[in-house]
Amino acid sequence: MDFTPTEEQEAARELAARIFADLATHERLRAVGTGTDAELWKALCAAGLPGSVEETGLLGLVLLLEEQGRVTAQVPFAAAGVYGILAVARHGTDEQRARLMPGLRDGTTLVTGAFPASGTVVSREGRLSGTVDWVPWLRDATHVLVPDEDRTLWLVRTEDAARVDPVELTAPWSAGRLVLDGTTGERLGAGEGPGDGERSGEGAAYADVLAAARIAFAGLQAGVCAGSLARAVEYTSVREQFGRPLSTHQAVQLRAADAHMDTEAIRVTAYEAAWRFDEALDATGAGLTAAWWASEAGKRVVHAGQHLHGGMGADLDHPVHRHFLWGRQLDAYLGCGTELLAELGDLLAEGELS
Repeated sequence: MDFTPTEEQEAARELAARIFADLATHERLRAVGTGTDAELWKALCAAGLPGSVEETGLLGLVLLLEEQGRVTAQVPFAAAGVYGILAVARHGTDEQRARLMPGLRDGTTLVTGAFPASGTVVSREGRLSGTVDWVPWLRDATHVLVPDEDRTLWLVRTEDAARVDPVELTAPWSAGRLVLDGTTGERLGAGEGPGDGERSGEGAAYADVLAAARIAFAGLQAGVCAGSLARAVEYTSVREQFGRPLSTHQAVQLRAADAHMDTEAIRVTAYEAAWRFDEALDATGAGLTAAWWASEAGKRVVHAGQHLHGGMGADLDHPVHRHFLWGRQLDAYLGCGTELLAELGDLLAEGELS
């Protein structure tokens, strides 16, 4: 396996890094508050970055999300990439791709996902009923991808939902509570989508999208952790105690080294899983592994980032605190480590991992 970015992937990452550095500053993030930065999202779409995922694949999206995570930029990039661009491109019908992809590429259509399936949404002849307690970036979305009790995927226009109630999360993800009451949904694909390949059987499209989501959000967590650690390294290099920089103390060095190794573990497992996904290999187990590292190690890293700032880490207005909030939110979204390991163990016991 080779995780070396292609020229297209590297060019997209460099462009994203420049845009995030210019527009996702501490001052702008403070001004945006808990909502989405519409100007930043418009700039990313104008640069063609969401649409580039169609060509650069899930690994390309992971690289872009890493750059977003470094600065905790408040845009719905992960949701738009996995629940919109990749889901429709891989599993939509020819007609759905022709109709939806142009808007997904330019950002005028924004799809988020009610994932993972909660089992509370039922479908009866294309009409959906049920409640999903919180969906990330639902308040920004034009559509939401909803799995029903059979894990069939349905696209629902948010304006058709019975109710969308604002929900505030640990991180500012413009989330909402989705209430459906006989709401009309559009089935994504006609049975199995073109991306299913050898992945046959009921719920194959759902499993494919879920794996992509886990991998993408793990990539976002890698960036969040890298940004938190970079801030801690910078702070401890200039903050002195007893006439010496904090970074010269062995305990600080060891804590930072552990955080670095955890961050690299998140990154490499996300890269491997994304590579497998793009190569049409089974990425279910790799996605669970990446999600576990992102959940468990991610918590450790963002806590270390705050602790290495000493008293400054307790300042809610300090930039490192945003990394802490994002890290904990990603942990909650990906699922606790024991649940992920239990799911991985079941797959191993059933011999379903290759």
